[in-house]
Amino acid sequence: MDNRTQLLLDMEKHFDVQDGAFFKKLLKHEDYVVRTRAVCILADISDEKAVDLIGDVLLNDADSLVRHEAAFSLGQLGYVSGLNFLSKAVSSDPSFFVRHEAAIALGVIGSEESRDTLKQALDDERQEVRESAMVALANLDYVSYVKRNNKFTKMTGG
Repeated sequence: MDNRTQLLLDMEKHFDVQDGAFFKKLLKHEDYVVRTRAVCILADISDEKAVDLIGDVLLNDADSLVRHEAAFSLGQLGYVSGLNFLSKAVSSDPSFFVRHEAAIALGVIGSEESRDTLKQALDDERQEVRESAMVALANLDYVSYVKRNNKFTKMTGG
């Protein structure tokens, strides 16, 4: 058994007991696969306390896949406290892959505070980001019209 597999087995044990401190440490692990899984698991077992940790990963991890998963996880968490991290990523991440996911996550959260960032993303150099911003803006329009933000609006946000 290789080291990664052994660590994944350990991660499963810590997941079963909802050990957030264990996964917080793994956010700095050398293996991007481990960091990616740690982000997703931390989002699953935590509440709003995880937003700053995951936001830091989104803005600072060296790997675009890890940053992408951080953007996705912030959207799934759904807290407006994640908007600043996601807005920065939409505006300045070097990877279109991350900018796209951050735009979608803003739509999933469904806050009007994101509208200006998403409008600016309509001018992104990459079509994928522009289209993601359009999807997110459509959800903001819907949330504004129905005046509610629920599971349905979060599912259609991205």
